[in-house]
Amino acid sequence: MTANPLSDFTGLSKPASALIEKVSDAIGGIFKPYQIVRVAKAEAEATRIQAAAQIEITELHRRAMHRFLEEEAKKQENIEAITKGAVPLLEDKSTPEKVEDDWITNFFDKSRIVSDADMQQIWARVLAGEANAPGSFSKRTVNLLADLEKSDALLFTQLCGFNWVVGDRVPLIFDVQGAIYNDKGINFSSLSHLESLGLIQFNLMSGFRNINVPKRVVVTYYNTPVFLNFPNDDNNSLPLGCVLYTRAGQELAAIAGAQPVEGFFELICERWRNQSLLQQPETPSSAA
Repeated sequence: MTANPLSDFTGLSKPASALIEKVSDAIGGIFKPYQIVRVAKAEAEATRIQAAAQIEITELHRRAMHRFLEEEAKKQENIEAITKGAVPLLEDKSTPEKVEDDWITNFFDKSRIVSDADMQQIWARVLAGEANAPGSFSKRTVNLLADLEKSDALLFTQLCGFNWVVGDRVPLIFDVQGAIYNDKGINFSSLSHLESLGLIQFNLMSGFRNINVPKRVVVTYYNTPVFLNFPNDDNNSLPLGCVLYTRAGQELAAIAGAQPVEGFFELICERWRNQSLLQQPETPSSAA
C-alpha cells in the first residue's frame, strides 16, 4: 500500500488542521485531524465481504470490484496529494473553516481524477487560495479548470508572464507577431484558443484600454512599480493591448505560477517612455 502522503506532517499549524478538518467534513470523513487516513479500500472491501455473504460472487463481480477498489484508491491518492500541496501555501490568517462545504465538495469532485503532478500543484494552489481568502475562486472557475488540458494550463501560464497590474492583472499584448510573445507560444492562434476556453477576451481589431485614468498612476510588473504621468488631470486613457482576462482568467492568473519574461519590463517601459508617460522605471524583481 502506498504511504500516506501526509503521514510525515507533525505539529500541523492551526490553518492546516482546520483545512484537513474542513475537507473531511465536506467530503465524508476522508481525512481526520493531524492524520489523513485511507478509507476507500476499507469501505469497498467491507462492501465486498457483505455481498459475498449474500450471493455467490462471479468472476465478473470480482473483476468489477477489483477495478472499483483500484479506481477509488487512485482518487484517494489524488485527493491527499492535492491537500498536501496546499498545506505549505496556507497563510497564518487563513480561514479554511469559512470555505463553503458545497465549494469543497465540488472542488474534489473535479480534482480527484487529476493524477499529473504539475496539474495537482495548480489545484493545490487553488485550494490554498480559497482557504486563505474564501470566495476567491468561483465554482465556475473550478469547473473550467477541470476541463483544461495540461497543455492549456502551460499556455495560460506563459501568457501570465506578461501580466502587469493596472488595477487588475492584464497581460499587455500589443503585437501578436512580436518575437517576445511568439517565443513563449503567444500568437493569434494560441490566443484564440485561450478565448475559446473562457480564460480571456481577445480583440485584435480595436483592443482594450483603461479610461478615466487620473493624472498619476502606479502600475507594477511582478512587484516592481512604474510611475506613469498623464497630460490631463483626469479622463486620461491607457491602451492595454488586445487581451483581457475573464473573471475565471483573473482568478487563475493569481495562482498560475508564472515568471517574468526577460526583456518584457524594458520593452513596455520603452513604449511608455516614447509616449512621454514614464516617470520612474525600476529593475524588475523575480517575485510573482
